[in-house]
Amino acid sequence: MVSPEEQNDIADGLIRSGEITEEQLRRALEVSSSTGKPLEHVLVELGLARKNDVYTALAGKMGIQYVDLATYFVDPTLVNLVPEELARRHTVFPLFKVGDSLAVAMADPSDMVSIDELRLAAGLQIESYLSAGEDILRAIEKYYGNTSLVRLMEKMRVEAGSEEGEQGKRPGPAGTKTPLSKLVDLIVVTAVRDSASDIHIEPDEEVLRIRFRIDGVLYDVPSPPKGLQSAIISRIKVLADLDITETRTPQDGHFRLSVDEEEIDVRVSIVPTVHGENAVLRLHSAKRILIGVEHLGLSKRNLKRIEGMLSRPYGMVLVTGPTGSGKTTTLYSALQRINSSSRNIVTIEDPVECRMELVRQIQVNPRANLTFANGLRAILRQDPDVVMVGEIRDRVTAEIAVQAALTGHLVLSTLHTNDAAGVVVRLTDMGVGPFLVSASVIGVIAQRLVRQICESCKESYRPPAEILKKWGLNGGKDARFHRGIGCNACRGTGYSGRIGIFEVMELDESIGDMILRKESVGAIREAARKKGMRLLSEDGLEKALAGITTIEEATRVTEARVDIGAVGERAVEKKSAAEGEQRYAREPQNTEVNVDSYAQEIAGWVARE
Repeated sequence: MVSPEEQNDIADGLIRSGEITEEQLRRALEVSSSTGKPLEHVLVELGLARKNDVYTALAGKMGIQYVDLATYFVDPTLVNLVPEELARRHTVFPLFKVGDSLAVAMADPSDMVSIDELRLAAGLQIESYLSAGEDILRAIEKYYGNTSLVRLMEKMRVEAGSEEGEQGKRPGPAGTKTPLSKLVDLIVVTAVRDSASDIHIEPDEEVLRIRFRIDGVLYDVPSPPKGLQSAIISRIKVLADLDITETRTPQDGHFRLSVDEEEIDVRVSIVPTVHGENAVLRLHSAKRILIGVEHLGLSKRNLKRIEGMLSRPYGMVLVTGPTGSGKTTTLYSALQRINSSSRNIVTIEDPVECRMELVRQIQVNPRANLTFANGLRAILRQDPDVVMVGEIRDRVTAEIAVQAALTGHLVLSTLHTNDAAGVVVRLTDMGVGPFLVSASVIGVIAQRLVRQICESCKESYRPPAEILKKWGLNGGKDARFHRGIGCNACRGTGYSGRIGIFEVMELDESIGDMILRKESVGAIREAARKKGMRLLSEDGLEKALAGITTIEEATRVTEARVDIGAVGERAVEKKSAAEGEQRYAREPQNTEVNVDSYAQEIAGWVARE
C-alpha cells in the first residue's frame, strides 16, 4: 500500500490533529515492527485512533477516497458482477455502477493485478476506493450467497428427516460432520463471531426460535424449522456429554471448541418446557476474560484503589453485582495482575471458565462432595498466598473465607448484592459476625455493564434544557452528550460493545467501627462517599459525559435513585467530554450481528455436501 515514509506522514498528521500522542505512536510503531502489521492497522486495533480518521488520512495520501463499509448502503444486486472467489482472494467488494464503470472497495487499491482481474471478470472499467480489510470481509460474508434461508432450512428438514430415519433421533458421533452437526457448530461459531454472550434455543408451539444475547440484549436470528428441534437439542446434549434419552429433568454440561484460533468454553443448560426442551448456551472465552484490570473501564482513581487492595498481603476483596455484570472478568483480570512465580494462587470455581498458567484451579464437583466449603478447607492446607472462591453462596463458605482472610491469605470472591455497602448486610445475614466482617473485608467492588456508543455512527448533540435540569447540569453550559444514530455496524441500535461502571469501597478503620456499631447501609454508604467513593450512578454519568455511553443507558443500568446533580457539575467543570473519554482504557470490539452471513455460510457448506 503506502510507503513507510507516507505512513509516518499520516501518523504525524494524526499527532498534529490531536488524535494520538507521541507516546501512543511509539507504542504502535513497536507493535507494527514486532508483528509485521501495517501501522494503520495497529493504530486501529490498539484503539489508539479511530478507524475513519486513520483510513481517511491514508486514502488522502493515495489520492483516492475512503468508504466506510460499516455504514455504507450496499446494493446486493451488484455482487453478481464480481465472482465471490475473486472478491475473497483480493479482498474487494462492489460498491456502485455508473455507465461502464464499476466502483469497488479494496483493502489495497494499489494492487494493479487485482484491478486487471476485476476488469476482465466484470467487463467494466474499475474505479477503486479504500476500505478496511475486515469491513470488506464482513460485507462479503453478508451479501454473497445464492441460497435463501427458507430454501436452505427446508433442505435441512429433509436431510435431518433422512438422518433420523437411519439413526433414530440420535445424531452421529461428535466426529461425524453431518449437515445437522454442522448446523449446530455454525450456530455457535456465528454467535462467537458476533460477540454474543449467550445463545437461546427456545421452542414455541409452532416455531423454534434462536436468539443471541449481544451487549446484554437479545436479538432474533434466522431459525431452523420446528421439525429439527429434537435433533438439534440431542446434538447439543451429545456435545455436552448429557443424557439424550432424558427429556423430563433439567441437565447442565459444557463442551469446548475452537473458533478462529480462539478457545471457547460453552456452558449448556437444558430445561423441559411445555413445548419441548429449552437450551441456553453461555459462551466463555479466555481471550475476552483476560483483558487486564486497566481495560475494564475503571477510572484512574478506582484503578489505583483496586491495585492497592490487590497489593495487600491478606484480607478479603469482594466483587458484587447481578448475574451477567462482569464479575468473573474482574476476578480473572485481578488474578492476572498479581499472578507470578513467587506466589501460590489456588482457585475453586463452578465452573472453571478460563485456564491460567501458574494457578491451581479446582472445579466444584458436588457428586464427589467437592463443594466450595470442602474445597476451600483443602485449599488452606496447600500453603496458598492467594485464594479465589468463585462465589460465596452460604454461611459455611463465608465463614471459611473470612477465616482464611484473617490468617494471612488474600481472598478474592463474588457476592450478590445491589451495591458495595450492601455486602455488609449480606455477610451478616449469612451468619458472619460484624467483628469478623470489619476485620477481614478490605474492599468491595460493585459493578454493572453499560453499552458503549457505536463509534461508526457516533454524534454529539446538545441536550434539551429540561434534560440538563433533570441531571443537575444547568451550570454546565458546555456539557454535550453523545449518541449513536444507528448503522450497519451496530444493527441500527447505536451501541457496540460494553464497558464496566464501578463503585469501589475501601473499608478502613472508621468504616469498620461503623460495622461494629451495626450502623445502617445508608450511613456506611455516605461515609464511603465522603472518603471519595463514587456511586455506580455517578460513574455512569461520568462515562455519559465522556461520550462513552448514553445518559439513557447509564440510567437504565443503574436505576439511579440518588441526587447526582452535583457530580454532573463537577464532571463538566473538571474535564470536557473529549478529555474525559481518554481517562478510560478500552479495547476495540466488534459486535455486529451478521445474520445474513449466518444463512449464507450454512448455504455454502450444504451446497458442498
